[in-house]
Amino acid sequence: MIYGSVCSGIEAATQAWHPLGWKPSFFSEIEKFPRDVLTHHYPQVPLHGDFTTIQKDDYEPIELLVGGTPCQSFSVAGLRAGLDDPRGNLMLEFGALAKRLQPKWLVWENVPGVLSSNSGRDFGSFLAMLAELGYGFSYRVLDAQFVRTDGHPYAVPQIRRRVFVIGCFGSWQCAAAVLFDRESLQGNPPPRRSKGQKTTSFTASSFGQYDVSPCQTKTDVIAFYENHPADSRVTDMGEVCTTVTSRWGTGGGNVPYAQMQMQVRRLTPTECARLQGFPDNYLSQVKGANDSNMYKALGNSMAVNVMQLIGERINLVEQLQADLAKKEAA
Repeated sequence: MIYGSVCSGIEAATQAWHPLGWKPSFFSEIEKFPRDVLTHHYPQVPLHGDFTTIQKDDYEPIELLVGGTPCQSFSVAGLRAGLDDPRGNLMLEFGALAKRLQPKWLVWENVPGVLSSNSGRDFGSFLAMLAELGYGFSYRVLDAQFVRTDGHPYAVPQIRRRVFVIGCFGSWQCAAAVLFDRESLQGNPPPRRSKGQKTTSFTASSFGQYDVSPCQTKTDVIAFYENHPADSRVTDMGEVCTTVTSRWGTGGGNVPYAQMQMQVRRLTPTECARLQGFPDNYLSQVKGANDSNMYKALGNSMAVNVMQLIGERINLVEQLQADLAKKEAA
């Protein structure tokens, strides 16, 4: 698959799609540090500036166009100027570029606030534009914490909800197959503030005999250090070690959890890279990297595991189409 990337940032898409054998035709980015990152990691890939100036014959023809246009004008944390903001209008410029380059596939990303911007009319304008260009499309909010792939079997430990629009020229069914399953359960049940319900269970001790399950008769917390007998307090690999408890005491097994005049430290750039699915030194090895520009670049990036899922699904749809074409030709 040959693709073009706009508003490329630090290229989560390429990080995700390189293992699939996909090849970038071009990148497009205007920010200095992300451009330095792209030049460092992908010196062979043409790097454009303003994507609105890209013309049809500037680069190798593409089969897919991907981009996450600026979200500030749609975010609920901002002024929400929508399409009246030049940054928000880049959403429509993405569609205009698709018209010029005519790829089969489109992948577009933004914050969930785009769905309600201007009472939904801004997002509706974008979808109407795609339909007018002949694209079938589907859209869905994906949360990075629930997306697991072969490359990221444990997803990423952050709540990151983003709207993804998949376009496929002439087929909404293909677009829908990328984002939706016939049957699915996404992650864990949502958190609730309602009162928890007690449960009761029994365990058979012998034929015709039963008793209350052991878990019903143990102390409130059984995994903590202080609740284990002395002969089990061995802090070897896989054993129970000193753990935060729900109460404070002066015994040796108690560890302070929250203290006055203490602060929770902020995450390091390396930890933020992990939260987005990037290698630890992906940014730090780039010349001119500092905490400020690394935080900004990672905060603006897509999550690698989500992009990998989308790439794998598109590959699957392409394979199914190829198999169907062979059967019809036989």
